[in-house]
Amino acid sequence: MSETRIDFRKTKFLISAPDIAHLDQYLPGDTGVEIAFAGRSNAGKSSALNALTEQKGLARTSKTPGRTQLINVFELDENRRLVDLPGYGFAKVPLALKNKWQKALGEYLQERTCLSGVVVLMDIRHPLKDLDLQMIEWAVLSEIPVLALLTKSDKLAQNVKMKTVNAVRKELAEFGDWVKVEPFSSLKGTGKPKVLGILNEWCNPSWLTEAEKQAEQDSE
Repeated sequence: MSETRIDFRKTKFLISAPDIAHLDQYLPGDTGVEIAFAGRSNAGKSSALNALTEQKGLARTSKTPGRTQLINVFELDENRRLVDLPGYGFAKVPLALKNKWQKALGEYLQERTCLSGVVVLMDIRHPLKDLDLQMIEWAVLSEIPVLALLTKSDKLAQNVKMKTVNAVRKELAEFGDWVKVEPFSSLKGTGKPKVLGILNEWCNPSWLTEAEKQAEQDSE
C-alpha cells in the first residue's frame, strides 16, 4: 500500500499539557502516531517547527531559551501528531521548575507508546552534549528511530558545516540505521526536503497505513 503524503503546511495546534497525565486526558488511548521534537533550550526547536510547517506563528519562539514549559501537541490529521517537548539543559529558571520540565519530558518518552520517531535538535556549533547523547541512546535502546538535526547550519561556512556533519555522523555510527544526521537551517531552508521526507516515513508505519486502508474499505 502506498503511504499517505502528509501536507505539513496544514499542521494546527491541538493542545498543551503540563505532564503525561494531562496529555492522556486530552488524547485518551495513546493512539495514532506521534513524532517528538526534543533538544536543549537554545537548539531552535520552535523555529524548526515553524519552518517545516511554513507557519511563522505555529510554535512560539523567544529570545529567552527555555520558554517552552509544556508538552505542546500539533495535529497533522486525525491519526498523526507532532509533539514539541520542553527544552532541556540551558533554561535559567528555578531548579524546582527545571526538574518539573525534565519529569514531564521523561514521562512522555518512557510512557507514550504511539511515539514513532524522535527529532533531537542540536545547534550545529555545539552538538552532542551529554543530554543530547542520553536522549539519542534512550531512543535507540527503545527501538525508536532518531533524526539528529543540526540546526542553525547557516551560521557556519559550507566546509566547516560539512566537516561538523561528518564528525557527528562518525560519532553516532555505532547506532547504525537507527540514527540519521542532517544539517538544517530554519532561516535558509537548508535540509528541509530531507527532513520532511523522514517525517513522512515515520508518519506511515505499516500498522497505521493498513488500518487506514481497512477503514477506507469499511466505509465503502
